[in-house]
Amino acid sequence: MNLSTEYLGMKLSSPLVPAASPLPKDLDSIRRMEDCGASAVVLWSLFEEQIEHEARELEHYYQYGAERFAESLSYFPQAAEFRLGPDEYLEHLARVKRAVDIPVIASLNGISSAGWIDYATRIQQAGADALEVNVYYIPTDPDLPGEHVEKVYLSVLDTVKSSVSIPVAMKLSPFFSSMGSMARRLSEGGADGLVLFNRFYQPDIDVKDLEVRPRLVLSDSDENRLPLRWIAILRGKVRASLAASTGIHTPEDVAKMVLAGADVTQVCSCLLKHGIEHLATLRAGLTHILETKGYDSLEQMKGVLSQQSCPEPAAFERGNYLRALSEFGKTATFE
Repeated sequence: MNLSTEYLGMKLSSPLVPAASPLPKDLDSIRRMEDCGASAVVLWSLFEEQIEHEARELEHYYQYGAERFAESLSYFPQAAEFRLGPDEYLEHLARVKRAVDIPVIASLNGISSAGWIDYATRIQQAGADALEVNVYYIPTDPDLPGEHVEKVYLSVLDTVKSSVSIPVAMKLSPFFSSMGSMARRLSEGGADGLVLFNRFYQPDIDVKDLEVRPRLVLSDSDENRLPLRWIAILRGKVRASLAASTGIHTPEDVAKMVLAGADVTQVCSCLLKHGIEHLATLRAGLTHILETKGYDSLEQMKGVLSQQSCPEPAAFERGNYLRALSEFGKTATFE
């Protein structure tokens, strides 16, 4: 079965790409990913806090809302918490490139446009095949207009694209007022790919100790509806490649994303839960689904149920809203 796909201009053997996570920090783990069917790998993110940058600009963004609640200061990682610094990250990237044949995608995480150019260039020089930019930005100032937030993303993209020649993917939040318009602006602004979506890790409140605490909860398959919907809507409407991220755990989840129009699926939580060998299960299961449905290749399946191809495109829009509630009401029982 031909599972090959194209992402960021690269020909990949399958749509299975391990997402940024702690797993790629170990070279042997990346080798196992390749052996189990990964077609590329995204390294964990190099945070802006680890890069020499203009501190005033970073502080400017951090101050949105942080001065209102002292607990907000604890949301941001401290440099001492990172296992590898910028130089070690570049050295690891170079070692990975020598050790595996699959494409290696580096990742930068931050919010300001200053201080990224040098390390984006050095990441390219270290051998990265592509770069994923994760703009982790939660605007908490109610006086901050939405267009300012959009400009942050566009400015970061422009800064990075001006400094590298390798493909650049933007990992996005789903919280734009017009997601479709933002996706198109980023695509027209030079983004080679869009990763949908960034999964914000929400803080929790400890009622007993009256403290705000970070809480990391791994995803499950129910969370893939949001990226599924938007990939189906954007398929054929933007030039950029589309990567599905969040809630992809089973071969069926992978197949759904491909049917919606995803070029690749980024997996993380399922590997943390079931181990790297789960990649082989996903590949075998996806192959079985394609064979069962009579497809000879992944490309034949891609986008079959996107909005532009779906017999009922309203299912991706508000038209399906009342219908879904009505059908639930017919079958639900209440005690």
